[in-house]
Amino acid sequence: MRPRAAVGERFTQSVHLSAESIRTFADSVGDSNPLHHDETLAARSRFGGLIASGTHSASLLMALTASHFSGHAQPLGLEFKLHFHKAVHAGDTLLLAWTVSRVQPKPSLGGDLVWLDGEARNQRDEVALAATATLLIVDRI
Repeated sequence: MRPRAAVGERFTQSVHLSAESIRTFADSVGDSNPLHHDETLAARSRFGGLIASGTHSASLLMALTASHFSGHAQPLGLEFKLHFHKAVHAGDTLLLAWTVSRVQPKPSLGGDLVWLDGEARNQRDEVALAATATLLIVDRI
């Protein structure tokens, strides 16, 4: 049987954020901030154009943990800490990445506690979002 997680394990995904995907996500979560919808207003802002909401980039990064571990185990997110460094603009391509930093068996919960360090970097290799996470990972049902 494959281990649930291993220290040093790294997994990534590349995601392109179009203006349409930014608007669609903002609509889906009820975020009416015009910086995510109105190109004319956003162009006059300090950002110079449409930007993704923080919840958008954070959701993409968080979802990668579930997608990765659910291929061989059952993950449950317990804690995520997020640090936003740069706006994510329409047209940006993010490299989402997580690295397992610690694994601790937790028999009382029937699995392992797993700590991860993550980030989302844009195509200019700038950190847009840094994160840490704690997951409970158990065997698949």
